[in-house]
Amino acid sequence: MKNKKKISIIITFVILILIALLLSIFTIHKIVQKENFENYFLDFAYKNDEPVFKINKITLFSSCNVKNKSASSTNFTIENLFQYTDIAIFISPDKDDVDLENSLKQVWIENINFNTKPSLGEANLYFKSINSFAKSDYLDSEPISDKLEFSISSEDETSLDTPVLYNNLANPITLSYINSNIKTDYTITDVSSPITYDGSLLKRCNVPLDSISCNLSFDIYIKNNLDEEFKSSIFLDIPLENAENSIYGGKFLTEINPNSVFYRYK
Repeated sequence: MKNKKKISIIITFVILILIALLLSIFTIHKIVQKENFENYFLDFAYKNDEPVFKINKITLFSSCNVKNKSASSTNFTIENLFQYTDIAIFISPDKDDVDLENSLKQVWIENINFNTKPSLGEANLYFKSINSFAKSDYLDSEPISDKLEFSISSEDETSLDTPVLYNNLANPITLSYINSNIKTDYTITDVSSPITYDGSLLKRCNVPLDSISCNLSFDIYIKNNLDEEFKSSIFLDIPLENAENSIYGGKFLTEINPNSVFYRYK
């Protein structure tokens, strides 16, 4: 009986020690987690104490056109009615003097999402040359499916017909949202008034604006010449109308002043 009592006491003692050990390990783990969490945010706050790059303006130009058409004296047939919005994103350094910190080494766009897709048409995002900005050219190039990388130039002059940015941010990022095939093989029989190849075609083809509304988002990444990396997320509602005007009038120009900054994550 005495031996059984001793064994019981020893087992209880061992269990208490194990419980105390487990509690200590759990407490230490929580303390380490808390310190890691605090250190992460302290490091993030230190890296972003003073902004290096910011987006100070986004210009959007919306209109409409057709890719293919045929006409006669009695009707007008559209094979591909498309709506486009050209996007110019103006990024600037947070200080006037250009140095290694606020000059570009790499820039790329990825994580493109169409958060609200149009119910009519096929939405895609393309690179567009600044020389063609606000022109209604249908882009036959491949849409951006995954990632768009920009070349960085330090030359005084360079061709901007391909994705190129000056390292001092002298030119904006230019893209084009295109919603194609809104109407296909659609015939307009009332040709008594002239056909205008702009946003008024949407009204002429009985396209409700809510059927082509779209919200898209993407991330812009920057690496500077100190190899520090920055990111900013862009969310855009494709502009089609406001209280005063709409794309039905032909074209629709709007400007956003987000005053958003790039946060440094590496």
